[in-house]
Amino acid sequence: MSDIRKVVEIPINMGPAHPATHGVLRLRLKLEGEIVREVDPVIGYLHRGMEKLAESLTYPQFIPYTDRLDYAGSMLNNFGYVTAVEKLLGIEVPERAEYLRVMMAELSRIASHLVWLSAWGLDLGAMAPFFYCFREREEILNIFEMLCGARITFSYMRIGGVSKDMPEGFADRLQNFLDMFPEKLSEYETILTENEILLARTVGVGILPKEDAIDYGVTGPIARASGLEYDTRKIEPYSIYDRFDFRIPVEHGCDVYSRYLIRVEEMKQSMKIVQQALDKIPEGEIMAKVPKKIKPEPGRVYSRVEGSKGELGFLIISDGSDKPYRLRIRSPAYSNVAALPVMCENAKIADLVATVGSLDICLGEMDR
Repeated sequence: MSDIRKVVEIPINMGPAHPATHGVLRLRLKLEGEIVREVDPVIGYLHRGMEKLAESLTYPQFIPYTDRLDYAGSMLNNFGYVTAVEKLLGIEVPERAEYLRVMMAELSRIASHLVWLSAWGLDLGAMAPFFYCFREREEILNIFEMLCGARITFSYMRIGGVSKDMPEGFADRLQNFLDMFPEKLSEYETILTENEILLARTVGVGILPKEDAIDYGVTGPIARASGLEYDTRKIEPYSIYDRFDFRIPVEHGCDVYSRYLIRVEEMKQSMKIVQQALDKIPEGEIMAKVPKKIKPEPGRVYSRVEGSKGELGFLIISDGSDKPYRLRIRSPAYSNVAALPVMCENAKIADLVATVGSLDICLGEMDR
């Protein structure tokens, strides 16, 4: 007689359309009760093929596609791509354009962290931060709109500079934001930093030891929350970052709470950079002299910038034509999500939700 008490293992799918997985991420789970024994992240539902599309576009034509990689931090993606092409061409960008780029990149980092903080708060059941963070993000989008006419996908940076200079009244509006934002940031911290529920849901949750962060190629706030002092702006300064006074925050908790602390501090440091850039921005041109038809010499280049989620790199191979022969993107979210099984081993399923939220996933960047 067969044993009817036989244990049957059933895989559970969380996503690709689930409120707790962010975007179209699918997690293939093995559970024992509410304990997660195994997590297998599955991506590929967007079918975007951006890297292949780049081979059929001229170098300037690919700029709008970079906006759509990580739509929460589009300016940073613009920055990474044009920097790589300029390195390939050997172009020197005018000083004023570099200052404008740095200001927009750091504002974009703040906007991206605000989107993360609001969504992560919702994951944990906190609704108020969602409204607060979107209120301040809205003003950043207003500033972007004033500068380049767009609010999400900007295509503001150009190969050799930027598309537009600061309009009249722009500096005052930006200064108003910089004066107002510290108080708002303090509001978030009052709500969240010592919140008992948040501490219970995040301290000691989603642990990623420093050694594992290195092994998985994790970068950005997640790596820095695991005690790794790694930031492209400091270890390999690009543009004019070496002229600004700012520090790289590092935490050693290796958990979800540490990732929250890191991002809050990063917003403060970004503000500091924008203020210095606004104070020092010189007069002058905003575009270098660039040929109408961009045809780099045959060769290859890899260039990287610090995105809001970590190291964002572009590898371009030129065959001497006006289109990239090959273009590959090193996106931070892709490497960061690969470490998810380590963070969630033997965690409760509710902790899995908090941990996935702490990664700040953008599937547009991962599925290229």
